[in-house]
Amino acid sequence: MKNDIKQNLISVKLQTKNWLDDFIINYNICPFAGKVVEENSLYYFVDTANNIADCLHHLINECQRLDINNNIETTLLIYTDNFNSFDDFLDYLDLANELLMAQDYEGIYQLASFHPDYCFAETDNNDASNYTNRSPFPMLHLIREASIEKFLKSFPDPESIPVRNIELTRSLGRSKLQALFTAIKMSS
Repeated sequence: MKNDIKQNLISVKLQTKNWLDDFIINYNICPFAGKVVEENSLYYFVDTANNIADCLHHLINECQRLDINNNIETTLLIYTDNFNSFDDFLDYLDLANELLMAQDYEGIYQLASFHPDYCFAETDNNDASNYTNRSPFPMLHLIREASIEKFLKSFPDPESIPVRNIELTRSLGRSKLQALFTAIKMSS
């Protein structure tokens, strides 16, 4: 039983790494991701909690990990047993942001969100542009604000990133993106 759990955690982490390599970095969805992965400064936290209170507690633990460990640039909190519904995930995201503010982490860390069923407001669920925030599992990306500011100063026209990503995903098309995500899931 313990080996099955360990294998599942390894599989989740591997699928997430493959998503980063094969999609996020390969298609330059996030121009900052390649450097973080290359420098091995990304921390993966696979959260198997099945209740919101524990998930929020783990989020603050990860903030504290970043507080004391400057070798970690950013953290992915990957949820395996919670937030299968995108609407439930959005509710959790609101709570997570409120908690960051309540714990005085506003301006220090920010959250980016990813979900297998991510759908931007006022966008059809079948629009390929939703893949810019789709991932194998529900996850929060805990990012240092100072790092974002530093990166954005050195990146020409950062406002063009989301526009480019929308154009790219739409040009790739939903079928190709679905096939890519299926391959990522199968590769673990």
